This record gives sequence, structure tokens and C-alpha cells, in this order.
Amino acid sequence: MILEKLEGSHYLIKLNRPEIRNAFNPEMINKLTHAFRTVHANKNIRSVTIEGEGSVFCAGADLGWMQSLVNSGVDANKLDAEKLHGLFHVIWNCEVPVICCVQGAAFGGALGIMAVADYVICEDKTQLCFSEVKLGIAPAVISEFLLKKCNTSLVSAWMLSGVPFSASEALSAGLVHHVASVGKMEIEKQRFLKHIYDSGPQAVRAIKKLLREIPSIKDKEVMETTTSLIAFLRASPEGQEGLKSFLEKRQPSWRLA
Repeated sequence: MILEKLEGSHYLIKLNRPEIRNAFNPEMINKLTHAFRTVHANKNIRSVTIEGEGSVFCAGADLGWMQSLVNSGVDANKLDAEKLHGLFHVIWNCEVPVICCVQGAAFGGALGIMAVADYVICEDKTQLCFSEVKLGIAPAVISEFLLKKCNTSLVSAWMLSGVPFSASEALSAGLVHHVASVGKMEIEKQRFLKHIYDSGPQAVRAIKKLLREIPSIKDKEVMETTTSLIAFLRASPEGQEGLKSFLEKRQPSWRLA
């Protein structure tokens, strides 16, 4: 279903159903949710990557799973959708940066994974599509996260029509951060990871938490939240080390060799 590998401070999660283009089913959703809870429990992890085995990142929902829902009632379908939302929610709230590497195709729910990732690298020949409307359903569960991240006008047109779009178009909408030529995603991934590992791990976690919280904080509370955070970080051992290393023209202790 999925492959998991801890590589130093990096946690690699790979969708591993290449024979059916890494399509989702309930078991995969459960395993991915558990994997991100594992990340949450390990404070030594500093980054996560989600990748797809084979030539396609993810083709969306597994046909067998969809078939099983045909004769299910509203309550069963709602419970099923809540589990999928739970997966996106736990990735969105992951405490460390989540990188998503996309190749070949990304349909339906796969775009939800892209939406909850912090940095998305996409091969330039990849085809993307909100395919739900062609089946008479809607990308409802992923819409919350897409509208937080993307250009609403562009994404709305794609959701309403189910028209396929390219990696460069996804870049313009804010869904993708970097478009790479075929075979070059790993280079960009390592470049971005180096910047993460050159940064204070406590600061990275604090910034990500702040970015998730700011939209829901009332205006009058924003100043208190942001000024308290910077004061805490400046006075913390990590902040003191970062400032001292800069002034002393040396590498901070958290940088990897």
C-alpha cells in the first residue's frame, strides 16, 4: 500500500500501488493517516516527502472502492468521507514541512495531497484533473484545503468543468511550487531540503504552526500571537545560537555537514 522509510531526519512516504496507478482505497487512507501520526510522535523528524511509485503519482480513487460505495447510503458515505478528510487534516497540520513530488498524473483526491503539502514539485509532462464532476460528484472534501492555498478563480473553473490542466497551469494557480523536467525532481527536492536543514528546526515548526493558525485568529489577537512568538524564539537557546553564529561568522549547531 505504502512504503515508509526514515532517512536520518527525513521521513519518506511512498504510495505503492503502481499496478493501479497508486489509486486510493480505505486501507491506503488508513496507512497514510497512521504514517503522519508517526511523524507527529517523532520530534527528531524535520521533513516529510510524499511520492508515488512508478510512472504515475496517483490516479485518485480506486475503482473497486468507488464500486463498493455505489449501493451505500448517505451515512456510510459520510463516514467514508470523514476518514478521507481526516487524512488531509493530519497532513495539513503536520508539524514539519511536507514535500510532495508529482509525476505522470494526479487526479481527484491526489490533488488534495498536493493542496496540503508545503512544497510541491511537479514534472512538466504531468496531467492534472479534478475528475469528480465527470462522475456526477464533487471534489468536496479537498475543496477546503485547495481554497486555502490556490487561486480561487482558476481552481473553481477546473473543478466545475473537470478539464485537464498542466503542471505550468497548476504553478500559476499556486497548487505547484516548482515544475521540473523529467528525471529532475530529486535534484529540486534535495535543494529545498538543504534549505530546511540549514534552518533552525524549532523555528521551522513554530513558523508552520503560525501559518496554520493566523487565518483563524481574530484581528486583535494577531499582534499578541506574532509578537509573543518572535520574543520566545529570540530568547530561546536555538534563537540565541542562530544569532550568535551569525555574528561570529560560523555555522549554527543544527546545520548538517
